[in-house]
Amino acid sequence: MPTPDLLCHVPAVRLDAAQLKQTLTFAFASGVPSTALAQLLESASLPASSWEPHTFTEALFVSELVAGCMRVTIEGHAYAVDRANLQRILGRPPTDGRVVEYRREIMGELASLPELRGEIEKVYVALYQFRTLLETPPMARGLDASRRRLDILGSVKTAIDTMAEAFAASHTGLLRLREFGRQTRAGEAYRRLRDLLDYEENLSTLDVRVRLGIDGRVRALEMLAVKENETNWFYATPLGRFVAKVSSLFRGYRFSEQELLARLIDGVFEGLEDELVQLFQLIGDLEFYLAGLAFRDRAEQRGLGVCLPELIAPERLRAGEAPARILRALFNPLLLAQGVEVVPCDVISERHDMTVIVTGPNSGGKTRLLQSLAITQMLGQCGFFVPAREAVLGVAPGLFVSLIEEATADQTEGRLGMELIRIRSLFEKLRVGSMVVLDELCSGTNPSEGEEIFELVISLLGELAPQAFITTHFLQLAARIAAHPPVPKLAFFQVELDQHQFPTYRFVQGVAQTSLAHRTAARLGVTREELLALIEASKRAHRAREEDEGVTDDRPSPKVSADHKVRASATDAPSK
Repeated sequence: MPTPDLLCHVPAVRLDAAQLKQTLTFAFASGVPSTALAQLLESASLPASSWEPHTFTEALFVSELVAGCMRVTIEGHAYAVDRANLQRILGRPPTDGRVVEYRREIMGELASLPELRGEIEKVYVALYQFRTLLETPPMARGLDASRRRLDILGSVKTAIDTMAEAFAASHTGLLRLREFGRQTRAGEAYRRLRDLLDYEENLSTLDVRVRLGIDGRVRALEMLAVKENETNWFYATPLGRFVAKVSSLFRGYRFSEQELLARLIDGVFEGLEDELVQLFQLIGDLEFYLAGLAFRDRAEQRGLGVCLPELIAPERLRAGEAPARILRALFNPLLLAQGVEVVPCDVISERHDMTVIVTGPNSGGKTRLLQSLAITQMLGQCGFFVPAREAVLGVAPGLFVSLIEEATADQTEGRLGMELIRIRSLFEKLRVGSMVVLDELCSGTNPSEGEEIFELVISLLGELAPQAFITTHFLQLAARIAAHPPVPKLAFFQVELDQHQFPTYRFVQGVAQTSLAHRTAARLGVTREELLALIEASKRAHRAREEDEGVTDDRPSPKVSADHKVRASATDAPSK
């Protein structure tokens, strides 16, 4: 039986099959919490990866990225994908380039052929119903329990039939679904499934004659003929059913027809256990591709483009044969869900294995650029669409992202100490050729000491040939390094300013001349005039409160001369 694995180029059952079979049996009988099935999916093995998710997923807000940009909608209905499983897949880009290429081929084919996308959506809808029904407990009455289990089997049959009849136009791994569906339909377990559902829905055909009155209402209803479905595997003649019941009573067995139906349903389910394990695994695989298509749709609705990047293998990077890093119309996908205007930019550097220093004013888009670059690298190496119209990326063996974080109550060091810990952590975790993203390096100490540490980090990073992007506000230091590079493979980008010295949220080569702190202060209302106005307003409010409360002035009286004090004392002295 072919395995419909859409995440690995070598198909495999990546779940604990024995544990999953047991959980599915419980779920089929009485339902299980959604967390039980989710935990099984999250424990599934994935292709080998050298990336460590804890070094970047939180800083890149991967959970928010999935929730805001990858919402799956089919024919107007939103489907709740397993976000934790999707985050897990995105956080572990495969080391084997063949796995990435296998995924890219499927993703590209689904994007270019709408009929294939429609077919995979039909499969997913059936499997989504299968999972949802397993998580739904049955009603108290036996008939409702049987109906629920028949509906579960019905969704399984729909998924198998759709897979067997679809994907004829595919030339990628989607053909595994077609082969799986066809071979499953050829088996005995499927034939029993088909016959059971047909027996339940089509036990017999009833011909009736209806007599109507002049007012259009039914006057009489006459049954003409009943034709039982004798070709069904589960069919038994009336005499046979009677003999079976009498025989059971004679042996001392007492059970209803609903109990017999329940036993037949259980038997069909047990015969499909191996296929059900693979179908359950397939749900998570399909959500990966549907999330990619949803991300593409959302970007195009905002007038933005995405692509499957060209990936340059590490050996080509080491040999110096790689083309330039190219990112055209790059945008930050986290902004899509925030409803703000997204300004794409171009980032082009002659090499991949170099350190890029980014300068510019506050609120100019530097941190957003770093997020965009890191998210693009992560998605691209997973076989996913990246947020750019065109992209050429060098494959990195890992990713380290460190953005400026707010102080916390439990931190044991000050800003300088926390910065030094951040730098130490970087060199502990960094592998040769990895991608590094650092925001405001050495901003937690005075400029002279910060610049010394900054130069130390820059000079030592070069030993690991990283793909590094670092922002800084040490503009004089950046200009000096640009004029006299202490190490090779350095590049400098700055925030582009318009004719009025406002950021355009694009980037050009060079070092910024000023951080435009006064412009940011004015925009946020931190000028001398505005602060004085706030002070005067506070004083007026204070005086008004005193007047309302009848508070007297307790300030000391003005000073008077000694002669005046003597005269006042003589005048005020009592008479004898």
